[in-house]
Amino acid sequence: MAELDIAVIPLLRDNYGYLVRDAATGQTAAVDPSVAEPMLRAAEERGWRISHIINTHHHWDHTDGNLGIKQATGARVVGPAYDRDRIPGIDQAVDEESGFDFAGHHADILFIPGHTRGHIAFYFADSKAVFCGDTLFSIGCGRTFEGTSQQMWNSLCKLRDLPDDTWIYCGHEYTESNCRFALTVEPENRDLVEFAEAVKHARGQGEKTIPSNLGIEKFCNPFLRADQPRLLEKFGGLARDPATAFGAIRGAKDRF
Repeated sequence: MAELDIAVIPLLRDNYGYLVRDAATGQTAAVDPSVAEPMLRAAEERGWRISHIINTHHHWDHTDGNLGIKQATGARVVGPAYDRDRIPGIDQAVDEESGFDFAGHHADILFIPGHTRGHIAFYFADSKAVFCGDTLFSIGCGRTFEGTSQQMWNSLCKLRDLPDDTWIYCGHEYTESNCRFALTVEPENRDLVEFAEAVKHARGQGEKTIPSNLGIEKFCNPFLRADQPRLLEKFGGLARDPATAFGAIRGAKDRF
């Protein structure tokens, strides 16, 4: 089966939504639409018609476009069963057991709480793509709003376990600022130094840094590396605990 066509749609100040299309059927999903009009316009420009809306979590900057798109297109809203009461217009609630089938493409649903209590990711193995909302960013991760450091660390490990050739489609363009912080955590990480320079150049040219490659993230993203010996020694406390190290790094980022 051919891979899904994926278009990255800039929204608001630094959000990304996505249009995901199956060429054979023409079915198109709008992923995490913070606003309706730009997503509808982007689909129209491509000659695509939105048939589904996919939400990773309930935050307004990922769901405020739901009802407008649904009204305009009749699209079916798909979101986390764990948080169905906070997803506007939800028609289909999905979880790890149910998975999600879109136009013949199966998505594994990963339950990844921490940023919110019901956050999920959609992993399309046949397209090497994971839509992970605000849990994992390039060289960063989301704030732990509704969960614990242990929950968020477990969620990041679940994403880290995906194949290295997975493409990360996250909710925001934060990569350049995330690199500046990451360099304070691991200034000796040569992979990170080189990646940060490439990101700085790309952003200077007005280019997007998303999607990001998970294999690169494993070498460069401090939030995925909290169980590495140097970071455990520096941030993991007496027990050298990865969740403690993650929490300390996340706290430092909150203050950065």
